[in-house]
Amino acid sequence: MTYRCLFRIALLLCFSATALSTSYSLLRFQQRRSINVCQKLLRQLPSTPQHCLEVRMHFQVPEEMKKAQKFRKEDAILVLYEMLQQIFGILTKDFSSTGWSETIIEDLLVELHGQMNHLEPIQKEIMQKENFTIGDSTVLHLKNYYFNLGQYLKSMEHNSCAWTIMKAEMLRNFSVLKRLTDYLLD
Repeated sequence: MTYRCLFRIALLLCFSATALSTSYSLLRFQQRRSINVCQKLLRQLPSTPQHCLEVRMHFQVPEEMKKAQKFRKEDAILVLYEMLQQIFGILTKDFSSTGWSETIIEDLLVELHGQMNHLEPIQKEIMQKENFTIGDSTVLHLKNYYFNLGQYLKSMEHNSCAWTIMKAEMLRNFSVLKRLTDYLLD
């Protein structure tokens, strides 16, 4: 019985991902809803202790992300997917010293995975074409940005203050992600 139910859910997810690739408006709605859920989950994690402000770093989000330039839908998809993938990677690192709820982190990872699953068919289509514009160079800059975040965590030995800084940075990232979904209009 359980396997039948799981099989139906898996089929539904496969078909919904395919259907989403044809409707950017639906994808936009779903991404915005999921981003809101992620922000809400992150805010449930413990707040910043005062002494952590001393180890705060200012990470430079790629310049393209700060400017209000016009992204094409395809570029926005590539950037959204990359950011979600990188945030997912960061959250799978050792956060045991944080006192964070594993349940909240698991829910956050499930939500991120769902977002990536919905974007993946479209992202693969875009990657097969060879006429990238903004998205291609921005993805490279994003990889460097997230590499620096990972290095910061590593240099701070994944301590609770470093994770507090990561939480603030991820909240900032989700605000950028929300703005990027505006480019997914049909």
